[in-house]
Amino acid sequence: MGQFGLFISREPVKNAKMSVQSLVSAKKKTFIGLPAPLGYVPGLGRGATGFTTRSDIGPARDIDDISDDRHAPPIKKSKNDDEEEEDLNDANYDEFTGYGGSLCAKDPYDKDDEEADAIYEEIDKRMDDKRRERRELKLKEELEKYRQERPKIQQQFSDLKRDLAAVSEDEWLNIPEVGDARNKKQRNARAEKFTPVPDSVLARAAASTGTANTISDRDQKFGGLNTPFGAITPLGTSTPSADIDMKKIGQARNTLMDIKLTQVSDSVSGQTVVDPKGYLTDLQSMLPSHGGDINDVKKARLLLKSVRETNPKHPPAWIASARLEEVTGKMQIARNLIMKGCEECPKSEDVWLEAARLMPGDQAKAVIAQAVRHLPTAVRVWIKAADLESEIKAKKRVFRKALEMIPNSVRLWKQAVELENEEDARIMLSRAVECCPTSVELWLALARLETYENARKVLNKARENIPTDRQIWITAAKLEEANGNIHMVEKIIDRALSSLRANMVEINRELWIKDAEDCEQAGSIHTCQAIVRAVIGVGVEDEDKKHTWMEDAESCAAHEAYECARAIFAHALSVYPSKKSIWLRAAYFEKSHGTRESLESLLQRAVAHCPKAEVLWLMGAKSKWLAGDVPAARSILALAFQANPNSEEIWLAAVKLESENNEFERARRLLQKARASAPTARVMMKSIKLEWCLGEIKNAHTLLQEAVKHYPDFAKLWMMKGQIEEQNNNKELAREAYNQGLKKCPRAIPLWLLMSRLEEKSGQLIKARSILEKARLKNPQCAELWLEAVRVENRGGLKNIAQTLMARALQECPNSGILWAESIAMEPRPQRKTKSVDALRKCEHDPHVLLAASKYIFWAERKVAKAREWFNRTVKIEPDLGDAWAYFYKFEQAHGDEDSQADIKKRCINADPKHGEFWCQVSKDIKNWRLRTEQILPLVADCLPLPT
Repeated sequence: MGQFGLFISREPVKNAKMSVQSLVSAKKKTFIGLPAPLGYVPGLGRGATGFTTRSDIGPARDIDDISDDRHAPPIKKSKNDDEEEEDLNDANYDEFTGYGGSLCAKDPYDKDDEEADAIYEEIDKRMDDKRRERRELKLKEELEKYRQERPKIQQQFSDLKRDLAAVSEDEWLNIPEVGDARNKKQRNARAEKFTPVPDSVLARAAASTGTANTISDRDQKFGGLNTPFGAITPLGTSTPSADIDMKKIGQARNTLMDIKLTQVSDSVSGQTVVDPKGYLTDLQSMLPSHGGDINDVKKARLLLKSVRETNPKHPPAWIASARLEEVTGKMQIARNLIMKGCEECPKSEDVWLEAARLMPGDQAKAVIAQAVRHLPTAVRVWIKAADLESEIKAKKRVFRKALEMIPNSVRLWKQAVELENEEDARIMLSRAVECCPTSVELWLALARLETYENARKVLNKARENIPTDRQIWITAAKLEEANGNIHMVEKIIDRALSSLRANMVEINRELWIKDAEDCEQAGSIHTCQAIVRAVIGVGVEDEDKKHTWMEDAESCAAHEAYECARAIFAHALSVYPSKKSIWLRAAYFEKSHGTRESLESLLQRAVAHCPKAEVLWLMGAKSKWLAGDVPAARSILALAFQANPNSEEIWLAAVKLESENNEFERARRLLQKARASAPTARVMMKSIKLEWCLGEIKNAHTLLQEAVKHYPDFAKLWMMKGQIEEQNNNKELAREAYNQGLKKCPRAIPLWLLMSRLEEKSGQLIKARSILEKARLKNPQCAELWLEAVRVENRGGLKNIAQTLMARALQECPNSGILWAESIAMEPRPQRKTKSVDALRKCEHDPHVLLAASKYIFWAERKVAKAREWFNRTVKIEPDLGDAWAYFYKFEQAHGDEDSQADIKKRCINADPKHGEFWCQVSKDIKNWRLRTEQILPLVADCLPLPT
């Protein structure tokens, strides 16, 4: 019944299902034919995920294969700079060029574009080069203007800082100290106190680490140990449980100190017996000498260890390791390392040589013996073996053994020959050239030891073996010259050049000229001259010959190879016999480095080839006159008259010759002929001066009247006229002469100065000042006029006006040495150094500034050595400044000896100065018209004021 009931109950359900299906089929589903939703996977809801096989995805493809369109990946747009969209941001906009970027940025960049860019770049570069100088100059001017308007703080306070040099020691010590703004507690901080811990505390701390047999009251109160037992606290005891007696430690320390003191002291006197030097040496040997950080040493040691272990056959690793240990003072470790390196690298010379260097005496010999067994052909090892020997005989034995093993080593032969006497050396060299036939040094050494005949044979063999070396030919030429065969020298040098050219050897004239200089230093003069004649024209173009040869001559003279320079001049004169400039250079060379005879001989040939060169005639006449041969000088001038009949220079030279030799009548007749045949302003001036010097004032007046009519624009005539009138106390006539002269010659500065001084002597200071003011208006930026104006005020006692004028003068003539020198003298002593620094900055090489510094900075301060050095600098820069020589001579009179004074006088005579304020006052004084340089120098020195 139950079963039947159950059967009846299921029937309605079955009927219900059938009715639903019929309804579904009756109406079409809405999702049929529509696309699946996003992320939909068929069967995923009922767990049917499926699988994929090769047939589903197709065959495998290579990376380079073209992908199927069905499975093509999406194309991503590359973000290149050229393909980026144009930036239309306002920050990228320019009123002239518009938005940044190129209009053609998206177009392809081809070769035409590249070529156009290159052309535009060249144009821009060219335009930039053309404008660079102007731009740099403008930038420099703007920078200078900016610096003037806004100077640095350092420049603003530079003068104040320089003034600190004048602060005395007392003033410096009296400067008050800067106050301390801190309070009393901060200023007087309490010193830290350190209290030594008692021994009982240390003993208790040591005992506390022992094992406890009882539990303390604290442990009983709080119920056990506070620190848990386990992995946090390690088991065991770090300190032994035995008690440490600190008293015994202190006693032991005292005992050790007593032992040390006993070792270094004498038991009798108690005096120390320590050797200080030895003690310090021992300390130095105990300390590492590298002076670097210990961490760096450790790193280097680790790195080198890694290199050795990675490549044990690498010699530099062993050498570097040994040297590192040597630097740190661990010699034994270094020796052990290098010996290990010898075992690992037995074929390395460097390792063996390093080992021999590190080892002490006998051990080094043993190491080198092992090295020779491993490397029997190593030249450096054999040389080291010989160096380790102390006896000459043992060294010879080592070298002979080495030459048996390495007979072709030039270095070994040279070392071995140096130990032998002359005869044995010759025998060894004979064998050496057989073993090393290409060594020039061995052939030349053998030739030097042989006799003349054998040396010629040796050199011939050497030429056969080494046909490309010039030294063999030069040695052969020197050999012939040494044995008197001068005629062979030229032939050998010519054959040398021909042979070397035949063997394709380039003739380098610089090297040959250097060889010629070496030959001159060795005393082979003819060989050096033959070399110069042979090679001086090699590789020089015709238009460059004169210039190049003159440079070569100056270079040889600078190297003190005077014969080479003389040979170059001779060759140049043979090629260009009518060149006056070459004759002049050769004459000046002979005057500086030759003899009087060689100079006169050269000048005779010079005037024969260049008869119109007046200076050559005058040099010849002066040379004869200085030698005391007045008739010969007259004859030379007579020949010069024939070649140059209307030459003013020769006429005046003849007049000077006669007047210097007291032949005044002959001088007058010569001047009369000169005025008739060659009337010039200088001839008239010399005629007037001769009459003035001889006291014939009337004749001088007559000549002056005639001269100023013919030559009114020659200022010196008006100056002489005014000076003659001043000498005769005719001030009105002198003033008239100066005024007439200034109308004709307003640019003549000496005339303005004479006129101003005449008024100043007459007491007319205001008139003198106005004359100088007028002169400065007509001759702006004239330092001499400003200097005279300053001195006029100084002489009148108006120091303030003088200072103002000096400031204006330095503004108008900032680079005038005479003004800066005067400004240094005008300053008080404390400010002179500051002023001299400014002067040297403006006029670094001006002789007047250097002279002022020598006088006022060093001489006045008694700095003798420094003053002498600066005086020397002055006369070297300007030897024609007579005042510098006079001050130098006066300085040596005060602080030098007779030898130094004689040296200054000799140098002054050679320089023959003609200029200088005090020098011209003495030398151009009519009373001193016949004095020479050696007589003028002491007179000028006597009238110089001492610097204060």
